[in-house]
Amino acid sequence: MAKEEVKKTEEVNEVPGEVEVVKTKTVVAKAGKRSAKAVEEVKAKKIKETKKANAEANAEKPNKSVKPTRTLLERKGKTYKKVAEKIEKNKIYPIEEAIKLVIETSATKFDSTVEFHMNLNVDPKHADQNIRDSIILPSGTGKTVRVAVFADGKEAEEAKKAGADIVGMDDFIKLLDKEKLDFDILISTPTLMAKLGKYARLLGPKGLMPNPKSGTVTMDVAKAVTQSKAGKVEYRVDSTGIVHLGIGKVSFGDIKIRDNFNAVVSNIKSNKPTSIKGAYIKGLFLSTSMGPSVQVDLSSL
Repeated sequence: MAKEEVKKTEEVNEVPGEVEVVKTKTVVAKAGKRSAKAVEEVKAKKIKETKKANAEANAEKPNKSVKPTRTLLERKGKTYKKVAEKIEKNKIYPIEEAIKLVIETSATKFDSTVEFHMNLNVDPKHADQNIRDSIILPSGTGKTVRVAVFADGKEAEEAKKAGADIVGMDDFIKLLDKEKLDFDILISTPTLMAKLGKYARLLGPKGLMPNPKSGTVTMDVAKAVTQSKAGKVEYRVDSTGIVHLGIGKVSFGDIKIRDNFNAVVSNIKSNKPTSIKGAYIKGLFLSTSMGPSVQVDLSSL
């Protein structure tokens, strides 16, 4: 027995004002090619094929609105492009020439920082290759460093005399509770480090958590304050094995920058892991804040 569907249609009778309703019967099979399900599947398949054909046709047509990606230099401003012309592409410069050139190509109106970027042949995932240390730059950093000391009693008095900007314990805890971090370096005595533990998530990401390796956890807080004020900096390789560090200001001139540069390179070399075979330094670049970079010839170090 076939399933019957009845559709109502309206036809206008010859007699004005009257409408005759005529019932028409459409027979639909229960199964097979003429079943309702099969008919719907055929319609859906045709729609899908039409959409696919249209998509392929559109893909073959070139998209005139897409522009080729511009190079990094093309996306820079006029001032940057002008100074970048002084640096020859793919040329490696001796250190003396590189320092003079990086100072000359400083593109900012303010006193830019000279940046040091050294790529090391290390894997920071291994503990012995996670290069990290601190060093006092001979010519300083050119920055006004704000030093906070978390101490009490005798150590707190010594820190104040040494020139610390913030000294205290309970009052300092209140500042941390309010997330006020008005300092660049935090020094603490070993006995009070436990109280700073709960602020690790606040201090850690900003690089302010005291650490014995960097000399910021010590009983000789006066010495630590003096060194920090004198230009002590800390460096550490990032996840790709590169050391990024500011080694002075453009206003220092090439002689002072070279002194700081030599001190940093010497310190990094002295920390070469014994497990490293072959070349330790893979590449070295100097640049200024918002300025072009200059590759340094490793043989001139």
